[in-house]
Amino acid sequence: MAIRKIYQVGDDTLRQVSKPVTEFDDKLSALMDDMIDTLIYADGAGLAAPQVGVLKRIFVATFDGGSTIVEAVNPVIVKAKGKRVAAEGCLSVPNIHDKVERPRHVVVHAYDRHGNPIELKGDGFAAACFCHEIDHLDGVLFTDKTVKK
Repeated sequence: MAIRKIYQVGDDTLRQVSKPVTEFDDKLSALMDDMIDTLIYADGAGLAAPQVGVLKRIFVATFDGGSTIVEAVNPVIVKAKGKRVAAEGCLSVPNIHDKVERPRHVVVHAYDRHGNPIELKGDGFAAACFCHEIDHLDGVLFTDKTVKK
């Protein structure tokens, strides 16, 4: 396990669309372990693979400082409802926070690191985090979605 470099705004990698994961192997597990270590070290809520220079559809998240980790491979939002406007920040866009409108509730279908299907449900902050990380997989930054109110 290792702490990886977090790519910053301006790096072209953050604007590319990530490819689906097709192999659930030790290499994937090692990457996800590194992503978790990096996320906790950086004191963030979520981290997508493109943020560490890997164009694969993977994200990890934690909402309690690392005691609970959410892992998602090939995540897809299958249900979204409600609206919530709140300030967001990003490990790849340091020192900037701005308001973004996100769904209040989301359901995400994904796979775990072993290829088993999982369903993630998020409300409020967790829903925003899941949407934010999935945006990264499509080359979208939160600054592309800011609202002025």
